Amino acid sequence: MKIVVCIKQVPETQDVRLDPVTHTLKREGIKSIINPFDLYALEEGLRVKDARGGTVRVITMGPPQAEEALREALGFGADAAVLLSDRAFAGADTWATALTLAKAIEKLGDPDLIFCGKQAIDGDTAQVGPMLAAILNIPFASWARKLTFAGDGKVEVERLLDHGYDAVEVTLPALITVVKEINEPRVPSFRAKLRAKKEAIPVWGQADLGLQTDDVGLCGSFTQVVKVFAPPARGESETWEGSAPDLAARLWQRLQERSKAAD
Repeated sequence: MKIVVCIKQVPETQDVRLDPVTHTLKREGIKSIINPFDLYALEEGLRVKDARGGTVRVITMGPPQAEEALREALGFGADAAVLLSDRAFAGADTWATALTLAKAIEKLGDPDLIFCGKQAIDGDTAQVGPMLAAILNIPFASWARKLTFAGDGKVEVERLLDHGYDAVEVTLPALITVVKEINEPRVPSFRAKLRAKKEAIPVWGQADLGLQTDDVGLCGSFTQVVKVFAPPARGESETWEGSAPDLAARLWQRLQERSKAAD
């Protein structure tokens, strides 16, 4: 089974900063990690490989430093990795990102399964996975917490919802986005880490993927950030302590006072 896992290198959440001029993330000098949800996607890809055979290839789009994330993924047990890096890719929105990933996956060859994390912690859009499936014209299922393979090229996917779960069936090839409840990522082996340091990782740019300048980066983005601002400061707050009945009575009294003042 041919499996592709899409990952993203993201800044540590507490270190996220925006460039006030370009309105894009400032990544220079900031510690970066593999997007946490993507680790669960990688683990699920590796588990499917362990159970059913095949290969796991990891792909990411980002600056040259994103190679670190790919080597980390190889250390977990992925078979190969590809870095999509080109100045022309800078500033891409979710659509331009999905299109670039789609062209790279087509270049790799038709996979049976594509795994993505449910969303990236720096953007929180949860759009790239579904868009990627739409561009590739394959079925997809989101928020997967459990996979069950049938013998006829189909997969039953339990999808985590706010109040439980539902089950859908998709026919391979398919794309699946996963939630953290699906598994527990393994600990990389020392041997795999050593191999990852020596592994050759090809770098593909715009020309390698046959994309035009108008297709990628800011030029190929349908959406752009036009304003960045801090949320308005909230008003004064109070902290009340006490039993539930006392707090309820106090709150009711306060609401009545505010209502009379408003009148």
